[in-house]
Amino acid sequence: MAETDMLLAGKPPHAPDGHPSVTQGKVGLLLVNLGTPDGTDYKSMRRYLSEFLSDRRIIEVSPLIWQPILQGPILTFRPKKSGEAYKKIWTDEGSPLLVYTKRQAEKLNARIGSERLVVDFAMTYGNPSIASKIEALKAKGCDRIAIMALYPQYSATTSASVYDRSFDALKEMRWQPAVRTASPFHDHPAYIEALAASISEHISGLDFEPERVLMSYHGIPKAYFEKGDPYHCHCHKTTRLVAEKLGWADGFAMTTFQSRFGPTEWLQPYTDKTLEALPEQGVKKVVAVSPAFISDCLETLEEIAMEGRDSFMEAGGTHFSVAPCLNDSERAIDLLETLAARELAGWV
Repeated sequence: MAETDMLLAGKPPHAPDGHPSVTQGKVGLLLVNLGTPDGTDYKSMRRYLSEFLSDRRIIEVSPLIWQPILQGPILTFRPKKSGEAYKKIWTDEGSPLLVYTKRQAEKLNARIGSERLVVDFAMTYGNPSIASKIEALKAKGCDRIAIMALYPQYSATTSASVYDRSFDALKEMRWQPAVRTASPFHDHPAYIEALAASISEHISGLDFEPERVLMSYHGIPKAYFEKGDPYHCHCHKTTRLVAEKLGWADGFAMTTFQSRFGPTEWLQPYTDKTLEALPEQGVKKVVAVSPAFISDCLETLEEIAMEGRDSFMEAGGTHFSVAPCLNDSERAIDLLETLAARELAGWV
């Protein structure tokens, strides 16, 4: 039996009698997205929001100041409000973000997985956790793991949180696997191609011609950008490359930012304020796109497709449509396969 085969079979070469079975020699690919509550009830929402909003990458205020505010008024009232929002999009299988991320991992594993390569998924907050999935991959014999944050544009609030939690999990392991972290893909040709094709297909199926396409990205506090976070630049580059790919005139695609939280200034222009202002400017037919998300979630399905639509139409808009995210489409799996090949080079 070849040495690699012995390792995969749990038989370390030249091992003394009585040596415990050790499975190794495999490679893991872990796809990681933001996360989701286990349910829409108060306790599930509070548990999820507490974990999410306690991350120092998300809220950079000192815990001595922030935690009393978070554990007091915020987590007293916000879980009910957030739970009501999640109920609007919840499916029989659970949260859309969880459903699509799981399907992406399953489809990618069916396409590229093998005796040597295992593809799985995790969530930064909630379940399944990053730590549990790194442990599971290690138990399957993965002594090398590539961790891919599913955020096209890098931000310390998103991608860095994924890798922080991955490193935290490694700290608890006596025998660590070798780990790679993935670079952002905001300008990767495969991502731009997939996103542009998806938008074009959506627009061609509408019964109206949009006067603007709103490229709405999740926001971050302006102070984070001023400290050096590249997210703002990555977002604008994605918009520019998609517009060039589709041959759009200057100004047809607008970059805006959504989902601000708290009283501080966030990246502008704000998506909600833009939607309210466009009809008065004579723009009454709009298509919204969410390039910061490769899977539909609360921010796309409730905040944009429901709340955004309502505010736009109430302001005088006549036509509004939201292009779906890539989700578990063939385009999405093609993209993930291309990105996986980049991150696994030399390992598989």
